[in-house]
Amino acid sequence: MFIAALFTIAKTWNQPKRPLIIDWIGKMWHIYTMEYYAAIRNDEFVLFVGTWMNLENIILSKLTQEQKMKHRIFSLIEMGFRPIAQAGL
Repeated sequence: MFIAALFTIAKTWNQPKRPLIIDWIGKMWHIYTMEYYAAIRNDEFVLFVGTWMNLENIILSKLTQEQKMKHRIFSLIEMGFRPIAQAGL
């Protein structure tokens, strides 16, 4: 009776299983793939930040050039009207 009960318990008992080699390889593959893409994304982010800073400098430079041009145009217009206004006096 004791032996029959022992075999019944052993049959229904969930024994710990080792992970299959294929599952383990798949898990490791997933981990390394994610690390690889995370490293690439980080490099792209650094490149993007550098490009963005260069773009910001270019835009500021263009704005500065436009402001200088407007200042020169207004100065020329002002100088053009000044002699006419002085001649009328």
